[in-house]
Amino acid sequence: MFEKVSMYHPDKVADRIAGAIVDLAYSVDADPRVAVEVLIGHGNCHIINETSVKLPIQDILSIVKRIAGPLTVDYVEVPQDIHLANNQAKKLRCGDNGIAKCVPATSEEKHLTSLARVLDKKYPSDGKYLLDEVHNKLIVCQSNAKTTSLKRYIKRYSRPTLTNIINPLGDWSGGTDVDCGATNRKIGSDLGDSATGGGLHGKDFSKADVSVQIYAWLKAQDLNAPVEISYAIGDDTIDNKPYDQIVEVAKDYIHYIGGFEKLAEYGLLR
Repeated sequence: MFEKVSMYHPDKVADRIAGAIVDLAYSVDADPRVAVEVLIGHGNCHIINETSVKLPIQDILSIVKRIAGPLTVDYVEVPQDIHLANNQAKKLRCGDNGIAKCVPATSEEKHLTSLARVLDKKYPSDGKYLLDEVHNKLIVCQSNAKTTSLKRYIKRYSRPTLTNIINPLGDWSGGTDVDCGATNRKIGSDLGDSATGGGLHGKDFSKADVSVQIYAWLKAQDLNAPVEISYAIGDDTIDNKPYDQIVEVAKDYIHYIGGFEKLAEYGLLR
């Protein structure tokens, strides 16, 4: 059983804005410290950014407008806590406490993620999708789509063994004019059956919630077996590897997919 949301879901919009701000920070500084929280909804976008670099406000406004439209933006930029900053001052060390429990992606997760991508191209609006192969059903809730047309469209991509339940309450509108979104609320959509001690989005590579999670997830896919890793703030070795090597694995992956904003669109289940 797996639930995926559209990249236009309000929570994903918040994740994408946070990811774009991290991308911006790396364009300004080669090694920034960034922790971004975004709350968006009903014409407003509130952003708090704990950062080591000063970011141009016009660039922040442009990011919000490009991703979410013409909203009223409240942007607060503050320095990172001095004790946390000192943890990274002389050597790259783990910046969080947490766990990463990752497993190979299931056929449900792969199929529904593929369907989400198809629907995002056809209907670039808020959507929520659930695939339950145990009970043989696919539930698609897609805003701003005529339900009758959507039913016909879904038949092309659904499996014949599934019962398709399409917009069970009928046509609906969604997005940030109807609902609020917040950073890192859709971890299940990002990771499926894998679990984490923290969110993927709005953070730089020094944060283990990002780097260790990406490393562990990729390792689980490569081994086709579960991977469990714990990490503590200040660690310089994780999974018998220097922490900077784990960070390099995460960097290579983020560069490969096109940046932190791209990571925010679909998470690690792409």
